[in-house]
Amino acid sequence: MQKKRIMQKHLNLKELQKKILSLSESLVVLDQWKSDCQKVVFTNGCFDVFHYGHLHLLYQSKILGDKLIVGLNNDKSIASLKGSKRPIYNQEQRSAILSAISFVDLIIVFSEQTPLNLIKTIKPDIITKGSDYKINQVVGRNEVINKGGKVILIPLIKNLSSSNVLKEI
Repeated sequence: MQKKRIMQKHLNLKELQKKILSLSESLVVLDQWKSDCQKVVFTNGCFDVFHYGHLHLLYQSKILGDKLIVGLNNDKSIASLKGSKRPIYNQEQRSAILSAISFVDLIIVFSEQTPLNLIKTIKPDIITKGSDYKINQVVGRNEVINKGGKVILIPLIKNLSSSNVLKEI
């Protein structure tokens, strides 16, 4: 009996990269979405050591609108926020993971400590964050609320965070 050989294929990174755009590139896409009256939802984070809680946040964010944009902290900003041992996975790996999720429409990697510049530029209709934040702690809340948008806190999955996962390991 002949053994079947499993061919190892790598991810089609070119296909995944179509969702990963610079801020200036994303403005073209955003203009089209807004001209089509699409409701744009924005969330952001490090998404290092991706887990079910991240997936839950992204899915709950997506169902609030038509298009979901994820602001992804670059490697340097994560190191400054979480310490020199982070990120565990580099921004190329983290953005590839996010882009493989069907309901994530666009990923913008940013280098600042906060996504305020992104939010001011893309002007989303809704910002979401996990419920470990309070509304007054959400960066960009004033900019979105002042133009008639909303800030929504998504309930977290209890005891599920990257930091907890790393402690367990």
